[in-house]
Amino acid sequence: MPDSGRAPVSTSPAAALPRPTLGLAQAVALIVGVVVGAGIFKSPSMVAGMTGSTEWMFAAWIFGGVISLVGALCYAELTTAYSHAGGDYHFLSRAYGRSVAFMFGWARLSVITTGSIALLAFVFGDYLNRLLPLEIAGAQWGPVIYAAAAVVVLTSINLLGLRAGASMQTWLTVMEILGLLVIVIAALAIRGGAPEPAVSAPPPSGTSFGLAMVFVLLTYGGWNEAAYISAEIKDARRNMVKALSLSILVITLLYVMVNWALWKSLGIGGMANSNAVAADMMQSTLGPFGQIFIALLVVVSSVTSINATMIVGARTSYALACDWPVLGKLANWDAHRDSPATAMLVQGLAALCLLALGAMIGSGFKAMVEFTAPVFWLFFLLSGLSLIVLRIRDPHTERPFRVPLYPLLPLCFCASSAFMLWSSLSYVYSQELGGLNAAWIGVAVLLAGIVLLGMMHVLHPNSSNASPRHVPPHVSKE
Repeated sequence: MPDSGRAPVSTSPAAALPRPTLGLAQAVALIVGVVVGAGIFKSPSMVAGMTGSTEWMFAAWIFGGVISLVGALCYAELTTAYSHAGGDYHFLSRAYGRSVAFMFGWARLSVITTGSIALLAFVFGDYLNRLLPLEIAGAQWGPVIYAAAAVVVLTSINLLGLRAGASMQTWLTVMEILGLLVIVIAALAIRGGAPEPAVSAPPPSGTSFGLAMVFVLLTYGGWNEAAYISAEIKDARRNMVKALSLSILVITLLYVMVNWALWKSLGIGGMANSNAVAADMMQSTLGPFGQIFIALLVVVSSVTSINATMIVGARTSYALACDWPVLGKLANWDAHRDSPATAMLVQGLAALCLLALGAMIGSGFKAMVEFTAPVFWLFFLLSGLSLIVLRIRDPHTERPFRVPLYPLLPLCFCASSAFMLWSSLSYVYSQELGGLNAAWIGVAVLLAGIVLLGMMHVLHPNSSNASPRHVPPHVSKE
């Protein structure tokens, strides 16, 4: 599409904009940090139980890596052709218009991103309180205080600037990877390993394997967050492809190695019957110290994921505010810190509010975030389809990287997203929260967004006809 008629990111020529400051290693650390979280300590037991055999269990984890790599190749084309701090928001805006993009931005700001930060903070607080109990606060409020402290400290570090947050992310990711490798080394020290059944188990049914893939892909989820730093990576034309591909390969290798270690120690049956599979494995090899080690590793993993989520999450709010002036200072970019400082601060305050809500209603808050999964997968599917839409509508835009085997690979990625959307809808419709069908939570989030969108159009009646804002050449062409 021609650029004529498009508004710039800012009406002020002196306004600060994102600029390339991240190296390849920092980008990989961010992506790995977002993806590898507490899920790898829980999902292996569920996947083992659903697949029922060693071969199919490993096949599920390898297949998850392949699907993620296909998706990463699709995002590599989008991020190199349309580098922007808004990531998915920007792709959706260009492909479908700013109203659809606004709904996505609203869902991320209200529940998806801020809720994820709050939930990860609760995980951090729960495990840290087990290691260092806050006797004064008691068992109920100790984890909450730790969780709030994590949000405040990490938000403060990221308010210092992108370099501070990215540097911390690199060290946290290294610690996390080393911790996972300790699990593998512990398994190597075991002689013989757990006994396997003499007769091979039959292949899992399509339904069981499909459900196993839901948990596998959820554990792989988050690599797409790389899109939000696409305007801030040095030599983005080459490094975005490298960052996405290397991250998926590292994550897949880590996941397969950790599952191998758990299988060698506990066997497929022991994995399936364990409620804390990593803790059980480490206790069997290192005794009580093993459980302490796992608790520390979960604490590090939680902090790593919180920090990475904060860095990428604030950029959605920044892009949203660039298109909707009523959101005001959220569109401010701090040139000295290379960060959307106001959006980062608001995100931290919103996460603290959700922490308070979670402390009051307990598991209801966790359910509220989990039950918005269909909303996430709906927009993820639309992001995948946007590659095809933009190939058709915007054929003249330079694409430094083109996804191979087009349109086969994009269609495979969209099919996997559609499957996850269907699976999450099936799960939500089978659950209740407070006597109501849990599907209404996602509907409520979208309805609230529609009401806000209507208010935006009233305040800015020309917004619906405006084109998506374009990133200046010095950002997108770096």
